[in-house]
Amino acid sequence: MAGRTLDNLRSRYGGVGDRPAQGAAQPPRHGGPGRGPGRGFATGKPQDARRVIGRLLSYVFHYKKRLICVLFCMLFSTGASLAGSYMVRPLINAIADSATPAADRIAYMLATIGVLAGVYLIGVAATYLQSRLMISVSQNSIEKIRNDLFDKLQGLPVRFYDNESNGEIMSRFTNDVDNIGTMLDTSITSLFSGLLTLVGTLAIMIYTNFWLTLITLAFIPIFAKGGGVLMKHSRKYYVAQQAALGALNGYIEENVAGQKVVKVFNHEDVCEEEFGLLNDDLRGKQQKAQFFGGVMGPIMGNTSQITYSLTAGVGGVLCALGRFDVGGLAIFVNFSRQFSRPISELSQQMSTIFAALAGAERVFRIMDLDPEAPDAPDAADPERLEGHVVLDDVTFGYNPGKTVLKHISLYARPGQKIAFVGSTGAGKTTITNLLNRFYDIESGTITIDGIDIRSLKRDTLRRNIAMVLQDTHLFSGTVMENIRYGRLDATDEEVIAAARTASADGFIRRLSDGYNTVIEGDGANLSQGQRQLLNIARAALSKAPILVLDEATSSVDTRTERLIEKGMDRLMENRTTFVIAHRLSTVRNANAIMVLENGEIIERGDHDDLLRQKGRYYELYTGKKELS
Repeated sequence: MAGRTLDNLRSRYGGVGDRPAQGAAQPPRHGGPGRGPGRGFATGKPQDARRVIGRLLSYVFHYKKRLICVLFCMLFSTGASLAGSYMVRPLINAIADSATPAADRIAYMLATIGVLAGVYLIGVAATYLQSRLMISVSQNSIEKIRNDLFDKLQGLPVRFYDNESNGEIMSRFTNDVDNIGTMLDTSITSLFSGLLTLVGTLAIMIYTNFWLTLITLAFIPIFAKGGGVLMKHSRKYYVAQQAALGALNGYIEENVAGQKVVKVFNHEDVCEEEFGLLNDDLRGKQQKAQFFGGVMGPIMGNTSQITYSLTAGVGGVLCALGRFDVGGLAIFVNFSRQFSRPISELSQQMSTIFAALAGAERVFRIMDLDPEAPDAPDAADPERLEGHVVLDDVTFGYNPGKTVLKHISLYARPGQKIAFVGSTGAGKTTITNLLNRFYDIESGTITIDGIDIRSLKRDTLRRNIAMVLQDTHLFSGTVMENIRYGRLDATDEEVIAAARTASADGFIRRLSDGYNTVIEGDGANLSQGQRQLLNIARAALSKAPILVLDEATSSVDTRTERLIEKGMDRLMENRTTFVIAHRLSTVRNANAIMVLENGEIIERGDHDDLLRQKGRYYELYTGKKELS
């Protein structure tokens, strides 16, 4: 851990599409958040910015009526601004006309000011309505993006979660989506309003003085060239910035969740060093991104000042020669500055735009991942399965070229208890992963009641399998609600009965509010054993005919384990039960014990048979060879 480099940290904590696909590796333990690279989920080269913009606009265009209203408001707002600016011309000319009586000039000035006030009030009202409508459109669009992203996550296979850190996934929902929202709130309206202002301003400038307009237009190639160069660099650095931010979030999430382990093993200094590497990497990328995004505004602004000075100078000469009026010159230099203002304003928002596009690209990479393979159109959907399970010559590997299970064959009848024992990494948990179709087998078949599980609807399959994993997970809510997660339509009486079956009722009633006690921080206010008891109660509440216990009692003390075993006996009645256990005392009463090594079943039989064989199980049970 102390030897991790920045590249290694990026590889471990970077997100989907932020790094290349990695080579084969041992699969993460099921039940815990994956920390490995996103193998199989990298999507290659970055998406085209035009495509990303098109997809973002597709969300915005869901609200066409409101967008049409926004467009009309923009037209009124822009028209009012341009009209008000042009009305200054006759006002200045009238004031400068010494041949007209002063009283007439004052009267004309007051009337014009009144009209100007009315025009600008219309502009203010249109701008206000435009802002309200656009915020509504943008926030509704963001809501839809979040919903689509969350829905996509629900449909992704378990492999994705085994290989992505929680913090990196959360970064998509927070930083990336928030950046998109900021752009939709401000930048889109600025873009379209700026285009309208450019077109309207150019038309009035040509009408006012064609030759001065040519001077202004001569600087457009300079704007375009400079802006293009800066935009190219900015986008690259903003993509890198968002990737670095996701990696940092992933590291923080893992470090906070594992803070007790960090302290126990005195890894604070190592964590600070690794965090410093990631944080410094983010700082460097942010500096470059913010520099190129922020420098555009000043450069464009100073360039526009050159245009302003030239038009003012040439216009002054034309006025001195009597070929241009003073009012016309006054509004023209104003329009000249106004012509470059949308470009300057848009360039100043490049940081927002590029951060949003980089975030959108990362969000869409998740949305473009392949979901779990859909059920076949003719997939079976029996009302209830009995639990007759058969594995016939099953071979499987998490990564190509690396086989984890080799030619596994076994059967289990309803009411039987099948135990798996063996060294860590022998393939015990992999069998239960395949049974749930978290992964699909490469060869062989798995059937339940004679039906190939690939021919069953996934919902039906998983509804008929209850699991208790070594790693507990409790949701925010009451104890009652967490147990009811096993079957949402269960009554309070059924929940309490399930808790009694799992020997959890006693400690629950001793809590401050009993079954209504609110669980905090994934059960931080409960002991590890109590959390596991609630998970067992959750499984007990399920009416699933197949039960999988993956080290279910490993976190429970010996006294509690004995209580659980009594409840388990009741729980396993008429259920097909698969037990993975390191404590061999918990599998003595199993109908069949499978001893696995290197992905193969090397011994099988009940407890007494295996002891008589004096093979691997005998060595493990008698302590002559430790289970590793």
